[in-house]
Amino acid sequence: MAVLKLHLDEFDEVDYQLIAIHSTLEDYRLAYFINKRLPIRLEKKPDEVSVKVKEGEAFFSKFFFDDLGNDIQWTLIPNKNEITIKRKSTGQNLFLNTDVEIATKVYLLSELKKVDYFLKIENNIDTFAIDSVLKSLNSIERISTVYAVEPEKIKSKNNLIF
Repeated sequence: MAVLKLHLDEFDEVDYQLIAIHSTLEDYRLAYFINKRLPIRLEKKPDEVSVKVKEGEAFFSKFFFDDLGNDIQWTLIPNKNEITIKRKSTGQNLFLNTDVEIATKVYLLSELKKVDYFLKIENNIDTFAIDSVLKSLNSIERISTVYAVEPEKIKSKNNLIF
């Protein structure tokens, strides 16, 4: 009888590139400026990316473009979101036993808290150089800085599976 072995290392292969974007722009405005600079058409998708954290579940908006000619998928997603948690007030104070709403910041990739947005490029196999994309994004006036992130070094990279 033949023995079949599966190596799980084959499934851990990273097939995307990740660009970190620092900008104060709203997500829809940033998508607009990226569309003007790059030959892509990012569109907001109704399905959001959900991430479970200890405080609850956070939802991140997603802008997506599927380049069918080159078989490349582009996704723009914010790194920061705010969720509101309702808790009962405890302790000796004026608002004893009342519901209190507490706002908490949640990050898609918590080890990169200073990053505002990520641009995920999937299936880019020698189609174009990532440096040209970085240069085009850096020329957008309201973006302060742009750089490539190595996905292998990210601990919470499971949040990028969507």
